[in-house]
Amino acid sequence: MDGATLDAKEIMKQIINLIQAAVVAVVFMSSPTWGEDQTNVDPLESLNRKVFAFNDFADSYVLRPVAKGYQAVTPDRVEKAVFRAFGNAREVNSAVNSVLQAKFGQAAHHSGRFLVNTTFGIAGFFDVATPLGLEVINAEDFGQTLAVWGVGSGPYIVLPLLGSSTLRDTPSRYVDGVFDPINQVEHIPTRNSIHGTGLISGRAELLKAESLISGDKYVFTREIYLQRRAYLINDGTEEDFFGDEYGDYDQDGSESDYGEY
Repeated sequence: MDGATLDAKEIMKQIINLIQAAVVAVVFMSSPTWGEDQTNVDPLESLNRKVFAFNDFADSYVLRPVAKGYQAVTPDRVEKAVFRAFGNAREVNSAVNSVLQAKFGQAAHHSGRFLVNTTFGIAGFFDVATPLGLEVINAEDFGQTLAVWGVGSGPYIVLPLLGSSTLRDTPSRYVDGVFDPINQVEHIPTRNSIHGTGLISGRAELLKAESLISGDKYVFTREIYLQRRAYLINDGTEEDFFGDEYGDYDQDGSESDYGEY
């Protein structure tokens, strides 16, 4: 039974990967003039809205209720500690991408936070690094690295279940996954359980921001995502009106894996 369950999970994972690859293929096929006119950041809006509606339905009836239940039964201190632990794991990817962007001081900062909090903060459940002068700073990911290298963002894309992205950021998610310490856990059920906990923890952090959504939810979400990405890529030189509310869900502002919000 365990083997069958494991195979089913792997099959579902491959199906999701294929769907996402298909979305990217549609982008290439339906946007032949993208290189000529980059003023339209969302040439696939019609398709994106359909995927957004699917994601919103899945979030409303599955992820959001689970996140609310998790928040209701989990003490605040425990909830914050779990949230910090997942943020600590992302410091590794931030350190690697900082090196790739020649931000060596920032790479040392991320590495220092990871080493201190992993060793003395019990895998990051406690933030010991901040009192020592290693404060939380904005994360780096491979999408930002590609931007620094001169790769254009391409059109805005809404991925099934994963939410907002761009043509540049979509494959970058898989590169970032290589440097995720959680993916080094060899026991697949355990690894999936950890990822599931991270997903719920991150979604629970976004519950407080839902009241800020106004107007067309699709447009609102798209503009927040694109504005936040521009802010991070330019190291804070562009305004980010929603950073305080939406950028802190993952402690350091890296790209979301928690759906539409």
